[in-house]
Amino acid sequence: MRIDIISVLPEMLEGFVHESILARAEKKGLAEIHLHNLRDYTTDKWRRVDDYPYGGFAGMVMQCEPIDRCISALKAERDYDEVIFTTPDGEQFTQHVANELSMLRNIIILCGHYKGVDHRIREHLITRELSVGDYVLTGGELPAAMMADAIVRVVPGVLGDEESALSDSFQDDLLSAPVYTRPADYKGWKVPEILLSGHEAKIKQWEMEQALERTKRLRPDLLEK
Repeated sequence: MRIDIISVLPEMLEGFVHESILARAEKKGLAEIHLHNLRDYTTDKWRRVDDYPYGGFAGMVMQCEPIDRCISALKAERDYDEVIFTTPDGEQFTQHVANELSMLRNIIILCGHYKGVDHRIREHLITRELSVGDYVLTGGELPAAMMADAIVRVVPGVLGDEESALSDSFQDDLLSAPVYTRPADYKGWKVPEILLSGHEAKIKQWEMEQALERTKRLRPDLLEK
């Protein structure tokens, strides 16, 4: 799959998208992450991409023209399944959304910035608006990085162990069960005996019981689903 990220601060994303899981996915030819500097698409001699809002409101607003020019240039080269805008008032980005997006071929993510984007962009060019939480960040670069990571890691073949992603928290609306590794006894802190038993069925049962208990205690809202 291919993800194109449009940002006024692509430098913030450079290191992130070329390391760890995303870098592994690119090396395997399973995903491509391309960064685009929105300032390259403005006709303003000072490379400005924002202006004062009509109505006398506070803050600055991202302009229509550079965004339209950038998205149009990308669309001229290929078809896109989704054009996503990162915004606090969007649909909540969840593991289920990440799973859904991982099945697509081409995605554009527009990073919000300043006070927001001219609403006409949201009306005419954006196909989906996503939020990582009920709070406001300086820009959409961090949400875009989080989304790219969550999406790409569940693309088949990216992780060495295919079951690893499937057992992550939130895949089935439950938190994951506790995990342990060697040594089995550290300072008297012992690994649960069931995990050392080799009894696969009982271990699976324990895992489900632990997942349910942790979800009920820490995130009871998930059980309502």
